[in-house]
Amino acid sequence: MTLKNLPADARPREKLLARGAATLSDAELLAIILRTGTAGRSVLHMADELLATFGGLAGLLQADAAQLAAFKGLGGSAKRAELLAVMELARRALSAQLAAGDALSQPEAVRRYLQARLAALPYEVFAVLFLDAKNRLLACEEVSRGSVTGADVSAREVARLALVHGAAAIVLAHNHPSGDVQPSAMDVTLTRQIKAALALLDVEVHDHFIVAPGQALSMVEAGLMP
Repeated sequence: MTLKNLPADARPREKLLARGAATLSDAELLAIILRTGTAGRSVLHMADELLATFGGLAGLLQADAAQLAAFKGLGGSAKRAELLAVMELARRALSAQLAAGDALSQPEAVRRYLQARLAALPYEVFAVLFLDAKNRLLACEEVSRGSVTGADVSAREVARLALVHGAAAIVLAHNHPSGDVQPSAMDVTLTRQIKAALALLDVEVHDHFIVAPGQALSMVEAGLMP
């Protein structure tokens, strides 16, 4: 079923133009991109199923072409390409926001960016945001990728990348696939080790975020930063 077959007051595109994008649900916004459903399944039902399959928008942002192709109704390359393009634009918009201003003055933007990149991953990833002297984002690098039980991170590698990017400061981040954002003793120890290594290079470690779907903990705000 296409959007045109829906009653006028239920068509997401018309609702968006009449009331604004903020009034639409995630599924309605996604339905506008998808445009058509499949036999026996409306485009809104398809959008709902897509979000449920990938764990919401955060999970969908992490999906690749192969994962989308496995979803019924996205076998065609055109629809997959459109979704991947929109998701990449969303990630780039979040990155551009941090690159344009002081990352420390907009902690919610940092949280949104990290959640878009890491929160829905089924395995643990340790990433580093490299900042210039004005705390603008220079780059975000994945330093280590592990299983759901942990990732092997090298303080030396973080220091090397800080030099490569000419960073004046960094923000550490990793996800907890378990959904629990409370830092472990190992998280605190690793943060201390990286902070000591970066101090030798006069590079400051501003914070360490732990993210999971729908939440992110700042070790600074929690009073856990060494």
